[in-house]
Amino acid sequence: MAINVNNPEADALTRQFAQMAGVGITDAIVIAMREAIERRSLAETPLETAARLRAKHQVVLDEQAQKPLPRQAFDTLWDKG
Repeated sequence: MAINVNNPEADALTRQFAQMAGVGITDAIVIAMREAIERRSLAETPLETAARLRAKHQVVLDEQAQKPLPRQAFDTLWDKG
């Protein structure tokens, strides 16, 4: 199946990457997409990031801190309270 790119920036970036990697345009797209997928699949989730930062800075959440905030707290942030 063919890919038709009508975006000048996408075309320019693909050509720049192909030149840097020393490959053709099709191979450049395949390499870039594989790298992007791998990078995203290895990325931390927000919960993992929070846990890592808590551990790094030795922050322990007590029972109260683990409970969701009441709606009133959010309403106050948006001046609805």
